[in-house]
Amino acid sequence: MIRVGIAGLGTAGRAFVPAVQAHPAFTLGAIADPSAEIRAEFGALDDLATYPHLEAMLEDRSIDAVCIATPTGMHAAQALAALAAGKHVVLEKPMATSIEDAQSIVEAARRAGKVLLVGHSHSYDAPIVQMRALVEGGTLGAPRMANTWCFTDWVYRPRRPDELDPAQGGGVTFRQGAHQFDILRLLCGGRATSVRAKTFDFDRDRPTIGAHVAFIDFADGAAATAVYNGYGYLPGTELTFGIGEWGFPQPPATPRAASNAGASLEEVLRAKAQRAKDAIPAQAPHPPFFGMTVLSCERGDVRQSPDGLAVHTREGLTTVPVPVTRSPRDLLFDELHGAIAGVRPALHDGPWALATLELCIAAIESARTGREVMLSHQCAPARPVGAPR
Repeated sequence: MIRVGIAGLGTAGRAFVPAVQAHPAFTLGAIADPSAEIRAEFGALDDLATYPHLEAMLEDRSIDAVCIATPTGMHAAQALAALAAGKHVVLEKPMATSIEDAQSIVEAARRAGKVLLVGHSHSYDAPIVQMRALVEGGTLGAPRMANTWCFTDWVYRPRRPDELDPAQGGGVTFRQGAHQFDILRLLCGGRATSVRAKTFDFDRDRPTIGAHVAFIDFADGAAATAVYNGYGYLPGTELTFGIGEWGFPQPPATPRAASNAGASLEEVLRAKAQRAKDAIPAQAPHPPFFGMTVLSCERGDVRQSPDGLAVHTREGLTTVPVPVTRSPRDLLFDELHGAIAGVRPALHDGPWALATLELCIAAIESARTGREVMLSHQCAPARPVGAPR
């Protein structure tokens, strides 16, 4: 049994908990969080150690792997410390705030001989995995266009200052573009060659990168676009059949939440902690919808549907159901176990995540300079995405 420790029990960290508990190869052995209230909450679980910070948890020799879901600016130092302590690492996206830090993490994992997995990313979502499997099956021909659109109220949710600061890995291009670019790379073969992008800051009272449009070229001949708007005007569920990001039907849109720009840091952290408790459910009646993604191949178009995929070809419409019995994070731990056991290489490994981070950084640079930015750290998936897990 592989014992897992989780550092940072915010929204992302909490979402790892049910996936670890449900997987037959893993058990939750420890959590680390600076909040005494959160440590007390999880301390009620049997056989679970609690620590005030990751460094203390790394001294626990019973822990084999750690999930790091702390603020992005802490990722590099903490991942390096965890690898030096002999732990496998699951690192939340984005993996770092610079290419240099990301490269140091990848090299440290290689030297330590430990698995480095970066996620969760919405490229783990079952509809996206099934889209890629259709591509690999060959009946639709080569991918030529992939387009993904996402509209949310991301900017106006409770945010720490670092979550809004691009220099610290904040703003939607780092935090949400990482999902989109991972999806597009997965569908188009991974090896992006260049990006041209514009980013937007619509609200002077809430300064951040709150929206973007990116155009990506791929070495295999495909082109892709990513549109994200986090200002909360258009409800994204209008594009996704009334189904939200985590697969639940959502009620008709309500006015967007007011900015917490005037709130104290203590009030923001309290609001974040409350939202984190149920922001990402473990199971849902429908597949997840991170906006709408449409893949155009030489012999057909594929889009998400309420229960899977809709495939449009000359023969007409075919529906492909997608199971909802396992969450994207369940699939993440399948991938982690396969890599630790040596059964199959991880797809979302360090080089893959570095390539996605490069796209985030290059999109912001393109918006700053008004020029196309060439890419140099791209890679294809390490294994066929549709392969049995």
